[in-house]
Parts: sequence; C-alpha cells; structure tokens
Amino acid sequence: MMASETDGKAGQARGGGRFATTKWSVVLAAGDRGSSGSRAALSELCETYWYPLYAFARRRGLSAEAAQDSTQGFFVRFLEKDTLRHVQPEKGRFRSFLLTSFKNFLSDERAHAQRKKRGGGAVQISIDLKTAEGRYRNEPADEQTPERIFERRWALTLLEKALGRLRADHVSSNREKVFDKLKGYLTGEKGSVPYARTARDLGISEIAVKVAVHRLRRRFRGCLLEEISQTLSDEADLGREVRHLMSVLEAG
Repeated sequence: MMASETDGKAGQARGGGRFATTKWSVVLAAGDRGSSGSRAALSELCETYWYPLYAFARRRGLSAEAAQDSTQGFFVRFLEKDTLRHVQPEKGRFRSFLLTSFKNFLSDERAHAQRKKRGGGAVQISIDLKTAEGRYRNEPADEQTPERIFERRWALTLLEKALGRLRADHVSSNREKVFDKLKGYLTGEKGSVPYARTARDLGISEIAVKVAVHRLRRRFRGCLLEEISQTLSDEADLGREVRHLMSVLEAG
C-alpha cells in the first residue's frame, strides 16, 4: 500500500475534512490536570506502543532484562509524573513525544538505579514483556539505528492495529472465514492466491472476490488512517505522518 493511496483517503477518514477528537488530543486537552478521560486515553496509547520503545532500548545496546526493566519503569514514571506540560515542542505527535521522553528517561536512569523496585502502588499498564524478547529476536539483523527500528516497529504496530480492527469487524458479522481468505490480498503483493482459487473456496464468483478485495482494501486504509490519527492532535500532521510512516516501511 503506497503513501499516496492512503493519503488520498484522509478526507474520508476525517469525516469530510473535520478532524475527529483523538486519544492524543484528549490527553493534550486535559494537560497536566489529569482527568480520568485523559488518563485512560494515555494508558491505552502506552499499552499499544510499548514494544517500539523496548525494541529501541534493545537496539541501543541494553540487555533483554535491562530493556524490560527500563520500559516498565519508564511507563510507571510517565503515567505518574506531570509529563504533559512538556508536550508542546513535539507539535502534537505522540510518537515523537514518547520517544523523546524515553530517551530522557534512559539518560538519567542511572541516578535512580538504587531506588526501590518500581511499581509498588503505582499505576500499571498491561504490556506483555514476557514475549518482548521473542519478538525482538525476529527483528532484521541489520545496522538500523535505534531510532529507525523504533519508527519501523511503530508503523508495523499501526498496521497490526488496523488489521485487528478489520478482523474484529468480520468476526462480529460472522464473516471470519471470508476475512481469512481475503487478508492476503491487502498489500497487493505478488504471489497471492489466485482469485479463481479463492472464489472456489468461498463458493462465489471470481468477480465477487475482486469486488470484496477492493472493499477490504478501502476499509483497511480507513482503519489505518484512524489508527494514525489517534496519535496526533493536529489535522495538518496527518498527511505528513502517513507519508513518513509509509516511507519507513518501504525502506525496510
């Protein structure tokens, strides 16, 4: 899926040009007042995007154990402290704000090395650190910088979230089998199962399969744009963020 193709659907995803309220904009609107809605939105964002930070820490040279401790410790402090007052320089992108905050945390973490074990009585978020290293071992063994691996994992997380939403829609309408047969066509890559074979498996015509794939791709683009918008606060950032993330994926 190319950036221009996704970017061209931005207006539809924003409801005729109006930028909808997003999770990150809810957080920013509350600022450092810590409203319940803001805190819930921030926790959900952190639960979704913890792994790119773990991958960043590992690529930066931290051991698996140290990366796990740093990631968990960062989120405990991030959710407890008055971090939102510093968000303005990042121009409303949660991605940028989160990475900058994590870098700052790692820089002064040694000063807190003797502190008691983190998390006692603190706000916790649900992150699966037990599987983190398994995921990291599947990362490409190349010379990508920590920042580059962070951005790639961020983009892939967005794709996974969009795909998950799309699958959930099909499951709720008892069309799980259809989705499982068609999801391989979403990227438009070569080597997909021939339409004729899928048509036979689903008991429909080949034309019907092509129409279904077209609709699935359109819905997937919409879900992806919605996921990206949740991490932004400004409509002007959406097109640039889409192009940037797509370029990260295309660069491999």
